[in-house]
Amino acid sequence: MGAPPTLTPAERKAALAKAAAARQVRARAKEEIKQGEIALIEVLLSQNPAILKMRVKAMLEAIPGVGVVRAVAIMERIGISEKRRIKGLGSQQLAALKTELGIDR
Repeated sequence: MGAPPTLTPAERKAALAKAAAARQVRARAKEEIKQGEIALIEVLLSQNPAILKMRVKAMLEAIPGVGVVRAVAIMERIGISEKRRIKGLGSQQLAALKTELGIDR
């Protein structure tokens, strides 16, 4: 691993703006899950890169009635690492998560 790339001030500013926008997208998705405005299947099958980088644990914790303890318990039962992101779920993990959460598709 080498040193991180040296960015110009303009490139750094653009990267910071992009990161902030991605955080806002993830926060909005979690709020929509919490309010029941978006189905979990839509989150799991999303093509949005910002949503795909959301941690599975954060998504589970956004579900009403699921806190930190239940989220960790669900992930341990399925065999998903606490650090796993939605994008990194394998097909078997995704199927087990859908079954666990009662998602049909």
